[in-house]
Parts: sequence; structure tokens; C-alpha cells
Amino acid sequence: MSDDFLFSGLKVLDMGSWIAGPVASTILSDYGAQVIKVEAPEIGDGYRAFAGMASTPTHPENYTWEMDNRNKRSITLNLKSDEGREILLKLVRECDVYVTNLPHPMRRAWQLSYEDLAPLNPKMIYASLTAYGELGPERDREGFDLVAYWSRSGLMDLVRSPGAPPAPALPGMGDHPTSVSLYASILTALFRRQQTGEGSHVHTSLLANGIWSASCIAQGTFANADFTDYYASQPRLFARRMYEAADGRWLQFSMVRTDEEVDLMFAAMERPDLLLDERFATSDARLEYGAQLAEEIVQIIKIKTSEQWMSEFHAIGVPSALVGQVADLPTDPQVLANNMAFAPPEGVDMPLVIKHPLNIDGLKTKAMVKAPEMGEHTAEVLQEMGYSAQEITALQDQGIV
Repeated sequence: MSDDFLFSGLKVLDMGSWIAGPVASTILSDYGAQVIKVEAPEIGDGYRAFAGMASTPTHPENYTWEMDNRNKRSITLNLKSDEGREILLKLVRECDVYVTNLPHPMRRAWQLSYEDLAPLNPKMIYASLTAYGELGPERDREGFDLVAYWSRSGLMDLVRSPGAPPAPALPGMGDHPTSVSLYASILTALFRRQQTGEGSHVHTSLLANGIWSASCIAQGTFANADFTDYYASQPRLFARRMYEAADGRWLQFSMVRTDEEVDLMFAAMERPDLLLDERFATSDARLEYGAQLAEEIVQIIKIKTSEQWMSEFHAIGVPSALVGQVADLPTDPQVLANNMAFAPPEGVDMPLVIKHPLNIDGLKTKAMVKAPEMGEHTAEVLQEMGYSAQEITALQDQGIV
């Protein structure tokens, strides 16, 4: 492998499934790390089936798998067998980073906890992803980001219109940012290893990242703040509402805050009477009569299309925004200009693939390699470990690999 990449020679074992854990190793692979993804024979990572579910957009390409598991090699190991675990332990002895989100009871049963593996490789970074944290009464509880990140953290309850019921999050909405936290933990530990020569146990959880995402409001509870005015004000903040235009697109005015900006908005709406209305003349008055102002804006915005409104607001300097749709993203000039998505290699039936949000100027990244088929590299990796062709065949016949 080329030495031009930052993490060339870094050996990573991806023992994770679904998104948050494995994507941390995907980011490492983009900067040159050699990632081996370990999957169960025949079963594999359940995320392989996600893009084909009835609840996801349909396409013949396994688009989420390609996005989140590029640049890896896949081997299959039956970790229920002593022989399969022995192969894994040989890989552990040589790896730099071990990424896992296996439930703790399974790790303990298979002797794959940090305490089990650290003596085999004291320089290894053991990166653990859990739903609810390493300690406490729920340390063994499994969970997905829809529950542990979105619901349990309070985000689900906070992010809704006044009077509306809580709504579920998008799949992966908490997993992907959590993967960046895990990646950051790994890098911090690698820097420490460079200084001390010692490995580390690093970890994060979906719950911790959900709380972090909610922290501008959640910190108030840790400060014993009074939430009375906060909850009372939410239905009366016109800028917290979304407004539907004639074409069915929605507008938001969350950055319209000052008296001057409100006056500009009323002028663009061609409603001079609102400029003279004492109920809307000051921020305090607009808070008291926020519900009435919001209803006025609802009726105004539905008259014209979103394109007309955005043009008029932009011309006069009103800080309005169009509520984006994912359908806009592949042609969004900001997305393209900043390489937030990139062209995949031949064999991947998609024009663009979404990139992780990390950018380091001058740092070379690998060209995307198609995500592996389940067990695609098992024989190759075993050969590199010194197994003969006959031994590999025997392991395959016994269902160990």
C-alpha cells in the first residue's frame, strides 16, 4: 500500500455492524488504513440489507452499503467456534485499532472484551460503541439510534412543533455523527500512543451523542434552570414556525430577530399595515402576540411560490431560508463545490456518493474502492496470515470461515 496516505500501514479490525461503529473505520480507511471487516458466515452485517427494505428508496444498487463500507476487505469468521476465535485473536495481535459494537454480554461470552484482548496487544486501540454507555444499569442493553440517540436523549421530545406529537428520526441520523465521535476518540488515542507507546480503551455511546446534540437546551436541566418561560414561549415564537408557499415548499424565518429585520420582512410581504401594528412593533410585543403574527404570515406566504418569495426576500435582505429537500442535494452548488459528495468508481451504479464531513487541506485520501461482498477477502487474508490453501479449504468445509 502507498506510503502517501496518513494512515498507510495502520491495521484496523472492524468488528461492528450497521453504522456508527463501522463508519469510524470507513473514515480511517479513507486516509489509507487497512481495514478488515469481520462478519458472521452466511448472516453477515445486517446493514447489507438496509437499502433493500420496503421502507427505503428503491434502487438496484446497495447504495447505503457502498457509502458506508467502501475501502474495506471482508472476511467471515464463526466466532462461536474455538477455531474462529483463534483466527480472530491472531488478527488482534497484529492490529492497531479494534472497532466493536458487539453487545457486552456477547463480548464477555466470547472473551472479546477490552480486558480480554488488551494483554494480547498492549498497543492496540480498542474502540467501543454502545447504545447507553460502558457502565450503569443499562450497559448491556442493545439499542439503535432511533431510540438511544433520538428518543432517550430528549431530542425527540424537543424537536417538534407546539402541540404536535413526537416524531421518529431518520435511520442513521444519530449513527453517522456518533461515528465521527468514535473516530475522534480513536485519533486522540493514536496520538497518545505516539507519545507513550501505550494502547487505550476508547468509547462513546449513542445516548452521549444525543445528549451532546441536545446540549444547548439540555444543559439547562443540569444547571437547574427554570424552563417555565422557555416552554411558554415556544408556541408564541413566530420564527419557530414553518410557512407553506403556494408550490408546497416551506419557508423558515428563524434568523429574523431584530426589529429592523422584521420591518424588512413586512415590507417584502407588502403589508405596511403590519409595520404600524403595535402588536408586532417590538420583540416583547411579538412574543405576546406571536400566535396572531404567525397566522398572518401563514396567509401571506401561501399567496406566492417559494421561488418568488425567496427572490423577493433576498433582494431586500430578509434572512429567510427555504426548507431543503434531499432531492435538491445532488445538484446543490454548495454540495458540489465543497465536495460533499464524490464520483464513485466503475461498478458502483450511482453518480455520486456522500462523503463524511471531515476535510483536511493537503491530506490525500484514497480513491473509493467498492464495498466488499460478504467474505470476499477471506481466503486472501488467511493466506497473508500464513494459512495454506488446504487449511483454508478445511476451514471453509467446517463452516469456520
